[in-house]
Amino acid sequence: MHRRIYGLETEYGIICTPEKNRSKKLTVQNVVMYLFREIISGRMYPDVFLENGARFYQDIGCHPEYATPECDDIIELVAHDKAGERIVTRLATTAERRMRADGFRGKISIFKNNLDTVGNTYGCHENYLMEREKVSFRQLASQLIPFFVTRQIYSGAGKVKRSDQGFYEISQRAQHIREEISIATTTARGIINTRDEPHADREKYRRLHVIVGDSNMSEFSTFLKIGTTGIILRMIEDHFINERFALRNSVQAIHEISEDIACKRLIELENGKRLSAVELQWQYFECAKRYLEQAESDPTTDEVMARWEYVMTCLEDDPMQLERELDWVIKRKWLETYVNHRSLNWDSAEVRRLDLEYHNIRHDEGIFYKAEKRGLTERIIDDAQIRHAMHAPPERTRAKFRGRFIKLVNNGKVLCGVNWSYIQLYEPYQKLYLSTDPLEPEFEEASRMIYSI
Repeated sequence: MHRRIYGLETEYGIICTPEKNRSKKLTVQNVVMYLFREIISGRMYPDVFLENGARFYQDIGCHPEYATPECDDIIELVAHDKAGERIVTRLATTAERRMRADGFRGKISIFKNNLDTVGNTYGCHENYLMEREKVSFRQLASQLIPFFVTRQIYSGAGKVKRSDQGFYEISQRAQHIREEISIATTTARGIINTRDEPHADREKYRRLHVIVGDSNMSEFSTFLKIGTTGIILRMIEDHFINERFALRNSVQAIHEISEDIACKRLIELENGKRLSAVELQWQYFECAKRYLEQAESDPTTDEVMARWEYVMTCLEDDPMQLERELDWVIKRKWLETYVNHRSLNWDSAEVRRLDLEYHNIRHDEGIFYKAEKRGLTERIIDDAQIRHAMHAPPERTRAKFRGRFIKLVNNGKVLCGVNWSYIQLYEPYQKLYLSTDPLEPEFEEASRMIYSI
């Protein structure tokens, strides 16, 4: 597919810190309910679609989760991912006011990371629409697994470890991966997941559900993570990849690569070759370069290729050159500076607190946003694009159709049930609009209904 639907689902960590000696404590469950109270209109379970076409709901473990609307453009996806952060931040501020009115004084902190304070992991899930008949799932998995194992060198979020284990590693998610392929109904985490809910014509489409990646604060990391994966999927669908990239032990390799912040460790392929993650990514890059010489390209794809090449060149030489672009490098640079300036131990509670604060989505508190405010991070989009994405759905996908109806609901003009693939209008209309093609933004009958209300 040259035109593809992309989506991100981000589970947020949440902490509510009560003011000392001034407030009763709330459970995390109660805090989450305050977070949703503004937008769920009295429903028992927090789950709602928004005017920008996104879904906001509570996932297992009291994690508020934001799922972007369907995007067919990677830059637009980055904007909607960041829009989710700002929507959640606004809801947290409103929740604090409501809590104070009820006698609970506390500060809500929201973290876009993948680990809680006791080591449990939660996810950032990527979704890619694919044509079902193009390639079998087994073939898809075999060619994607080595890519996902090594992709962490530019998509990892970084985390502090115990100093006796090396003090720092590239990915938060990697050490929690236990299988190459995980079944959607199990709790085991795999590099590839079998979950396949296309929310579309099942005969025509499948949804690749990727659970191996970290949550990214850096727009650059998100752009490169999604963009490179999109190119690899095009090559797989067109049966272009002939190279044998299969790894001897993929689970072991993903752990070892995450532990190697120099990006030099060699991993063994099934054919006996030993390559570093950088070298294997270079092979994917060169394959993509050959593919795009004979396939249709576009400015965004060209930008992905240029940034991919730049990052690989820096990683090969010295990863710390990417202190403006990649999350794990940005965070490591800040933490090393702080540790050295204060003569701290990497095992200290203060360092671990700063590790977490990197992912705080409040712009006045989070370390990443302090760096961004000082112009120390590379951006892909601007604030105007993010503000627009907070309220407006993508124009070229089914999300446009959904967003229009949500706006009518919020304005009190209709009552309806909404899901990814349908809109069900209640009295007095009694209409059901079913959308089996997420790439189609308009439905003639539905459009006439909207404009008549």
